[in-house]
Amino acid sequence: IGFGGNAPTPVLELISAAVHSHGYKSILPIRSQNFGYELLKAPFRTFLDNNKSTNNNLEAEKNQIVIYNLPATLTEYLQESALNEASLLRSHLFRSTNNSASSSSIVVTYDSTSHSFLGASSAEYPSPSSLLTALLSTTATPIKTQLAQSTLQSLTKLDSLAATQLDPASPAHKSDTVVLVGSGGREHALAVALARSPLVNRVICCPGNGGTAGESDGFSRKIENAEGVNGKQDNETVVALVKREKADMVVVGPEQPLVDGLVDVLAVECPGVRVFGPSRAGAELEASKAFTKDFLQQHNIPTAKYRNFTSATEAIAYVKSLSPTDRQVVKASGLAAGKGVLLPTTPEETIAAIHEIMSDKAFGAAGDTCVVESFMTGPEASCLAFCDGKTAVLMPAAQDHKRALDGDEGLNTGGMGAYAPAPCVTPELHKEIEEMCKRTVEKMAERGTPYVGVLYAGMMLTPNGPSVLEFNCRFGDPETQVVLPLLETDLYEVMCACCDGKLDTIDVRFKENVSAATVVCAAKGYPESYPKGMAIRGLDGANAVENVKVYHAGTKIDDEKITRCSGGRVLAVTGMGSNLTEALAASYKAVKQITFEDAATGESLMHYRTDIAKGAIRKKLRIGVLGSTRGTALVPVIDACANGTLHAEIVAVVSNRSKALILEKGKALGPTVTTKFVSSKGLTREQYDAECTSVLVGAGVEYVLLVGYMRILSKQFTDYWAGRCINVHPSLLPKHAGGMDMEVHQAVIDAKESESGCTIHEVTEEVDGGPIVVQKVVQVEANETAETLKAKVQALEGPAFIEAIQKKCKTTVSYADAGVSIDAGNSLVELIKPACKATRRPGCDADLGGFGGLFDLAAAGYKSEDTIIIGATDGVGTKLRIAHITKKHETVGIDLVAMCVNDLIVAGGEPLFFLDYFATGKLDVEEAASVVRGIAEGCKQAGCGLIGGETAEMPSMYAPGDYDLAGFSVGAVHKDRVLPQNVATGDVLLGLPSSGIHSNGFSLVRKLIEKANLDYESACPWDKSAGTVGDSLLIPTKIYVKCCLPLLQKQMLTGLAHITGGGLLENLPRSLPSSVKAEITGHPPLPNVFSWMKQTSGLDDHEMLRTFNCGIGMVLIVKKDAVDEAKALLRETGESVVYELGTLVDRQGSEEQVEMKCTLT
Repeated sequence: IGFGGNAPTPVLELISAAVHSHGYKSILPIRSQNFGYELLKAPFRTFLDNNKSTNNNLEAEKNQIVIYNLPATLTEYLQESALNEASLLRSHLFRSTNNSASSSSIVVTYDSTSHSFLGASSAEYPSPSSLLTALLSTTATPIKTQLAQSTLQSLTKLDSLAATQLDPASPAHKSDTVVLVGSGGREHALAVALARSPLVNRVICCPGNGGTAGESDGFSRKIENAEGVNGKQDNETVVALVKREKADMVVVGPEQPLVDGLVDVLAVECPGVRVFGPSRAGAELEASKAFTKDFLQQHNIPTAKYRNFTSATEAIAYVKSLSPTDRQVVKASGLAAGKGVLLPTTPEETIAAIHEIMSDKAFGAAGDTCVVESFMTGPEASCLAFCDGKTAVLMPAAQDHKRALDGDEGLNTGGMGAYAPAPCVTPELHKEIEEMCKRTVEKMAERGTPYVGVLYAGMMLTPNGPSVLEFNCRFGDPETQVVLPLLETDLYEVMCACCDGKLDTIDVRFKENVSAATVVCAAKGYPESYPKGMAIRGLDGANAVENVKVYHAGTKIDDEKITRCSGGRVLAVTGMGSNLTEALAASYKAVKQITFEDAATGESLMHYRTDIAKGAIRKKLRIGVLGSTRGTALVPVIDACANGTLHAEIVAVVSNRSKALILEKGKALGPTVTTKFVSSKGLTREQYDAECTSVLVGAGVEYVLLVGYMRILSKQFTDYWAGRCINVHPSLLPKHAGGMDMEVHQAVIDAKESESGCTIHEVTEEVDGGPIVVQKVVQVEANETAETLKAKVQALEGPAFIEAIQKKCKTTVSYADAGVSIDAGNSLVELIKPACKATRRPGCDADLGGFGGLFDLAAAGYKSEDTIIIGATDGVGTKLRIAHITKKHETVGIDLVAMCVNDLIVAGGEPLFFLDYFATGKLDVEEAASVVRGIAEGCKQAGCGLIGGETAEMPSMYAPGDYDLAGFSVGAVHKDRVLPQNVATGDVLLGLPSSGIHSNGFSLVRKLIEKANLDYESACPWDKSAGTVGDSLLIPTKIYVKCCLPLLQKQMLTGLAHITGGGLLENLPRSLPSSVKAEITGHPPLPNVFSWMKQTSGLDDHEMLRTFNCGIGMVLIVKKDAVDEAKALLRETGESVVYELGTLVDRQGSEEQVEMKCTLT
């Protein structure tokens, strides 16, 4: 109980002795996640019982041993889970020491600080097994009582410490102040983690950001930004702050203060203050890549082959001496804001990179020394370790995404997202990397520069094993935002232990079976030029998503308490879950709540990647192999992994025979494939299987193949790998189950069977009795021998394995994997077909599904020789944003059609057909169908056929939930009826009313809604009958086709003007000859919506008329003598209101072409 990630050797020895020497049957780890793996290893070779529950049930049973890990610190003890365990343990202790039936139950407590069992003298009990023997003897009562009393005394002591901490008046009560240096997302994550400590009263961020300034819930209320530092974090500022606030600890986030010697200065100026971070000498590991490379080479810590240069000429000569295929990496040795690493691909590019760094001084003095090193391949991992100057404890490995765009494309950034734990770092790799970090700390201490703080090792997992890319002397960003949320131990106590050189006394543990993922929200344009000052909307909604924390980086809070963008990387949205998929889902759900709103347009200027951790989720299946023979059937599997037929990789080959040729096949795959002979000498079947399993687990194996494995497996093995282990049998099971090799083939021939083959089956306790996965069949010929039949069957075993593995892992990358659903697109087509069919008219049948839409001009009454085709295209603009927000999509399709066909009839034409373009980040079939139904309704109103369209699902172009529309309309007009024509002085202007704002001016409208402190669900202030603001604004644009066509057909119009963006003042002149102007004498009163807009905005008449339609959607130009007839025809089409706006008069010189003779009322 309660060992976390630790598995002390004395406890392992005691458990192993209980199982192998005393007959105990099952092991149940409770908050002790690492025992399952460590017990498998030699010399313990012990399986857990996977069929037992691992809930926190400590009810005493006969013959039960409870091994309890005494919390090493008060904060560990005060965790809810630890307090519950301690309470249950007390009850258990009293029951186990009385004379009840449970008296044979034993409680043993392990003290990690003394590395011993409480109450057990090492002189009296020199080994864990001797202690266990004594506890199980018939005279065990005294030692059981002694152990119980020692445990109760230790728990009582912890209770006393807890009581002291709960009493603010107690001299021993800790209420520390921490100064945290830095202003990024890393520092926000550090501040939140530090504030969780009951030992910390204040976390003062210097200078901090909008997030650290705005924390106000729970423990986070301890966080504040330093006053009076003016955004600075230099040595003088920090020292003054530490003295003023009487800080107990300083935690340094970014690298520059460390390189500038802040730790050294604080040691002199504030000698009683703990400082978490390395000295200037320690920070040299990041400040000088040349120093680090020399250090690594000197101490035999793996890194790439390299040379350091202070002369560009010498560096170039070195490059020229290398093989042209020996790719190099060129690095500026000093600090270059994370940009000083260049990745050329040819010798010419390498030489150019040297010139860029050393001659052109692209990175300033950082490039005075240049490192040229061999290019390494393999996955990268960010490995952070706590260090106390003597040793190191590695945190779960993380992986980040440096490129700005999906698919790891675009420019390098500080990091666009991260996740942890990284599945590529297996348990054995974790231990290997931790040893490299420990060696680094030890060797730094030996040279007189002890390293305290966090050592960030950038590791490349090469085919030859892990290798150091670089060291950083601080927490990574955004890695901190995924690693610290996994930390279960009190961060402040860990940091205190590091500063005091006592890291080995702290049980640094991380949450069990939990993953974290963070998505960075950046300003559009980052990492190049990007805007600042945008209001950040949706933070409360994002933080309200379960298991999500939004960490701030480039943010500030203005005087109106609005959080605004102040940098390139603005937020890191971290989600947690029981696995990586859940963590990502939480993170992206929260990201969708957030926008960076541009003050001028209201548009969101936020960018984020949509593929964080996609590679980890779709990682290759890791295969382990157990074999005793040649491994012939493994060869096709190896080939299939290599050529991509299988989305899998072989990572371990284990044999019970030292000279088995299958081991050679494993070795041929390279040094990263664990290839091992495990001797069975002196071991039981269970012990042998446990050691083999430890090798497989250590290599990160997920699926086991038995390839010619000549051993019967234990029940413990088959239970452990249940559903994850397959075997090939040389017959068509269930026939000849239990037989092996040649005897099976001979049995088939003796039975005169007409067919045989091979079977891939899951391995269970029953030999050859597991579920069948794949069978391959061969015919048995009349003259068949056992040898010839074996050759035929064996040839099928490899392909059978491949087919079985294909069922376990996905082998292809589909369009759906890229975020595009073909099925959803097909469903949409079927859903909208009826709506499109309803738009049929002479000339087209409005059928969908072809490559192009067809239209017959003759059937529509047009002769090609005297017909002109008219085209018009438009969109809906930012009105769509209101549809997105309100989730009301039914009418924007009408808007789309209206904006096109209203333009088309202005030329005198009849709309014939329409096509649409619907683009989205993630296709929601019902949402898209609603839009297209609106388009179909618009086409019906316009009398044109909806003959086709395009639905484009583009995950990397649009955020999920966003879509855009474009429309294309084609019409026809007789050559002699194209408008405008014969427009002249004296013509009368008739106005047809608009239905509302239509589809222009919405960027301003949305700004005015915000200014009035309204949202789209607010009651509509200008029209009580309209419902909500959103309902009113989404009233669709009026389509004027059917009311204007009769006038066009009677040739009564000399011109038309569609009043869209630019209003009456800019659209009417487009239909006028330069010799005339319009005098507007009869503009109708402003409809309520425009009166509200005018009042709220403060715009004058001129600006209103050049921004909005102001109640007039279409202007008809008619001859004076045709006005009455025109009005009559309009009334017949349903237009009950027609305004006489004014007349056309002669224009003098450069007069404006529209003159208002009246005011807007």
